[in-house]
Amino acid sequence: MTSSAVGFLGMGYYVPEKVLTNFDLEKMMDTSDEWIVTRTGIRQRHIAAPDQATSDLALIAAKRALEDAGLTAEDIDLIVVATESPDMKFPSVACILQDKLGASHAAAFDLAAGCSGFIYGCGIASQTIASGLYRHVLVVGAETLSRILNWHDRSTCIIFGDGAGAAVLGPVEPGYGILAVDLGAKGAGGPFLTLPAGGSRLPASHETVDAGDHYLHMNGSEVFKFAVKVVGTSTLKVLKKAGLGKADIDLLVPHQANMRIIASAAKRLNLPMEKIMVNLDKYANTSAASVPIALCEARDQGRVHKNDRIVMVGFGAGLTYGSLVVKWQRDEEAKHE
Repeated sequence: MTSSAVGFLGMGYYVPEKVLTNFDLEKMMDTSDEWIVTRTGIRQRHIAAPDQATSDLALIAAKRALEDAGLTAEDIDLIVVATESPDMKFPSVACILQDKLGASHAAAFDLAAGCSGFIYGCGIASQTIASGLYRHVLVVGAETLSRILNWHDRSTCIIFGDGAGAAVLGPVEPGYGILAVDLGAKGAGGPFLTLPAGGSRLPASHETVDAGDHYLHMNGSEVFKFAVKVVGTSTLKVLKKAGLGKADIDLLVPHQANMRIIASAAKRLNLPMEKIMVNLDKYANTSAASVPIALCEARDQGRVHKNDRIVMVGFGAGLTYGSLVVKWQRDEEAKHE
């Protein structure tokens, strides 16, 4: 197929088997199910097993996406893994995944854009395909955030979960696929969401470990204010780029961070909740894995149809934000709830 149109050929996701509920957290710290649900909408999260790293979660999601696309690992030309919790500093999760998959001739790199990472990855991937550089690109959002959380800090540890979502992008029929992408950043807000130690600024030491600087640190109120603003702004911007309006959205797949942020976006975009995919109650905030997991679940629940105009929007560490609008080209069949 000779076309500059690029779309989603296959999808897959994976979440670890262990479930940690709010009631479990009540036994671990001073919190309650009511307190967590009221402030976030989260009821439980999945936690990686001790022997699971980010590449292990990514591998299962990637295999499922390849199977869904009807392709093999040898068909993949590039692997992009969006993550803030890699197996190690280097080699990249993408290179580890390339080897585990057997995608022997694929280029591979990791992308650090926080919870916007999957959308950043899809934006980059779509351009490499449209330009003719590559034909099939595997984009994965994968996180084991449980490894970088301070489980004594209830303001952060209740919010996050582990998981992976993957998509195979490639050429599609003209008129379908990704219609527009909007990516952005506000670096001045970077200090609001950080993992301070382990890099060249604060190399790992007894002092940084004792200070808890190898854990995620977040100014929740500032991130919340940023998110409420950019979800609506970026969505409207990407719709305008695509020549569409709010009424043209068939399904909004937002980053699953906080129910109040999602409700605010629904109000600004005049969208009924039935047009918005929400699963944060089950998985919490899985960062770069959030949007692809939500998209996969929406498809499996029969909420994605051919010709639907779907908007994905995210925000996260950096601070970053991104959105894309896609016209779905596949006939989908509901699989399971």
